[in-house]
Amino acid sequence: MNTEIKSPTSFHGLKPNCLSFSEVLAQSFAVIAPTTVPASNIGLIVALSGNGTWLSFVIGLMGLLLVSININQFASRSASPGSLYSYITKGLGATAGVICGWSLVLAYLFTGMSVLCGFANFFGIFISHLGIHPSSITLLAIGAGISWYAAYKDIQLSALTMLWLEVVSLVLIIILCLIIWAHKGFAVDMSQLTLSGVNPGNIATGLVLVMFGFSGFESATSLGDEAKKPLRTIPKAVMGSVILAGLFFVSTTYIEVLGFSGTGISITQTEEPLGFLSQQVGVGFLGELVGLGALFSFFACILGSINPAARVAFLMARHGLFHASLGHAHTENRTPHVAVTMCSFLTFLVPAIMSFFHIKLFECMGYLGAICSYGFLTVYILISVAAPVYLHKINKLRLIDIVFSMLAVGFMMIPILGSVGIPGSNLFPVPEAPYNLFPYLFLIYLVTSCSWFLIKKQRSPHLVAGMQQRVDEIHASFAERNNY
Repeated sequence: MNTEIKSPTSFHGLKPNCLSFSEVLAQSFAVIAPTTVPASNIGLIVALSGNGTWLSFVIGLMGLLLVSININQFASRSASPGSLYSYITKGLGATAGVICGWSLVLAYLFTGMSVLCGFANFFGIFISHLGIHPSSITLLAIGAGISWYAAYKDIQLSALTMLWLEVVSLVLIIILCLIIWAHKGFAVDMSQLTLSGVNPGNIATGLVLVMFGFSGFESATSLGDEAKKPLRTIPKAVMGSVILAGLFFVSTTYIEVLGFSGTGISITQTEEPLGFLSQQVGVGFLGELVGLGALFSFFACILGSINPAARVAFLMARHGLFHASLGHAHTENRTPHVAVTMCSFLTFLVPAIMSFFHIKLFECMGYLGAICSYGFLTVYILISVAAPVYLHKINKLRLIDIVFSMLAVGFMMIPILGSVGIPGSNLFPVPEAPYNLFPYLFLIYLVTSCSWFLIKKQRSPHLVAGMQQRVDEIHASFAERNNY
């Protein structure tokens, strides 16, 4: 039987069966952007968790492994460009699916905006050594423009670009960390292993930023049409990206905290910790290369964010939720070119407006990154609730599946409490302005989008039935060919 003929790509017109497992894995890994944590952001987490930072990463790894198990209940049975949007629609119905779709679009777009600011900031610093000082808006346009071309032209080109950029960056950091550890005599840091000076509140608060660092690991699910053997490669990529990123975060965190001991400099006050440590061990040139690698990682994350955002918008448009033009696939490139163009433009526009009002790129990166996290957390909770409901519908539900669902939701509530805060609590204090406003802005966004959906549903009585039918068609196409 020729399974290629029955490929679900016939529903969407995207380039079929072109991405290998490594290329699918690159999609999730690029949105995580693991290079940026040890190269830039680790000090923020250490400021909260201290010597327990490595443990915060271990707990974060465990929590997202539970979420990935719930995602893979769907990913091992069905695949589509709609990512978790189509899965949650299948499990919890159209309204929950719309909440997921809008949350995913916001999460991916704001992730792209945040890392675009990081790219522009790092790129500006890099070329300033050459005496070149372009405006922030110019740097933002360069990053968004190149990302748009790669995403517009060819998904394989996008995946290969992300794969090699991340591999080079990660290898450079691993080499530098090994040199740093060797310089310390491969010492065992008992202050970290015994959690010296750390209390449970430190671990829990640090977990907030740790969870944000992992956000986007599920983005490979948006490549259901383009992946080879999607029911195998996508689940492996989802779980593999969490495991690889988690191990990378834990090991580099341990070495960096150890490396700063005895230097008289606090890692919490250092914006480029690996650059500083490379100078300490006499390989400053390697620190410069790591900085360049971080620049590449920021770029890969921009591209990695535009790809899934465009594909979720593409499928939602085909379901009648967005303008129909967003659901068009390019006849030659077989990419969702209109959705890619819109997402790329929005990714540039918001940071450009913020920059126009003289908000620093580093501050923009923090603000936009904080907002995107609420979209991801909403989706992770919804998919964890949807998984056992879906399994019950197909008579596959087991007790262990309910346990995995409850544990995953419990883990996701920790960063939510940390983000919103509890008045008067020392464990989860209310964040300072403007971060204290972001959860409520996200709620306004969700209420507005849901209200729009309810109005649209009243005007188009067949909208929900059409959404459900299309999702069911995709699901049914895989029902009897789990080895596709």
